[in-house]
Amino acid sequence: MPRWKALPGELDPQVREFVEAMRRAVDRAGLSVAAVADRTGYGRSSWERYLHGRLLAPKGAVVALAEVTGTPAVHLVTLWELAERAWNRSETRHEAITATAGTLPARALPGQFGPPPSPLPSPGGERARPGTRAAGARRQRAGLFLAGVVGVATVAAGAFFLTDGRGPRAAGVVESPSPSAAASRALPAGVRCGGSDCTGRDAQAAGCSGGLAATAKTATVGVTLVEVRYSRTCGAAWGRITPAGPGDTVAVTAGSVRRTGHLSAPGDTVAYTPMVAVNSADEATACAVLASGQRGCTP
Repeated sequence: MPRWKALPGELDPQVREFVEAMRRAVDRAGLSVAAVADRTGYGRSSWERYLHGRLLAPKGAVVALAEVTGTPAVHLVTLWELAERAWNRSETRHEAITATAGTLPARALPGQFGPPPSPLPSPGGERARPGTRAAGARRQRAGLFLAGVVGVATVAAGAFFLTDGRGPRAAGVVESPSPSAAASRALPAGVRCGGSDCTGRDAQAAGCSGGLAATAKTATVGVTLVEVRYSRTCGAAWGRITPAGPGDTVAVTAGSVRRTGHLSAPGDTVAYTPMVAVNSADEATACAVLASGQRGCTP
């Protein structure tokens, strides 16, 4: 019975090559997935997803895997960089499809804009009496008038709410929605915040990490990798250091906003900060201050 399950058929070729290289490294070292998790500090469930192509491994995990398997880190990191670009391209296509689907116009319900016109009598039908024709015409005119009143009232109500009742001169001015409001309407399933709503929140709990995030900047402090993680879907960034030890601190800064993080539980080797809202990854900087006194920041 083969050790590894077949990778998903829709997986990008560059992602597939990267995952297969990780599998070969694990096989050569004779390690189980549980042993890889124990030695790298990343959870077993995470490695199950990484090694089966369901989630792209972060760069820190790749470096750790190279160390514990004796694989040249340059080789695995190069493959990871190519895989990350391919993964992000797939994510961008998915977002474009989702956004397009969300802008399709809704169809009007039957009768939504007034009653349908009365059907015309067939040429061969009974001849209508003059009084009947007049009554029918009056009913039709009344229906059309009522539909017009409803339409005018709807437009007026819409203008009132759009302008907060500021008067007719402001009726032609419609304010653009805030970035956070716009982001919240377009968020994919499982993502719980967007833009400024993400500041101070945990990336994993908010659904912004995993396949929706990528490493935008890196730096090395001693043997510790410092990263700026960025999610375009959430419009947010955060800092991460791997491996981290007791007393190590990581911070992320975007403008005047700063958030810090450290190891959350004994035995963890990864520390990361809460998120800060950004328009692009260029706005964020991650810094590490190690217990040893060493410190450094991403460019």
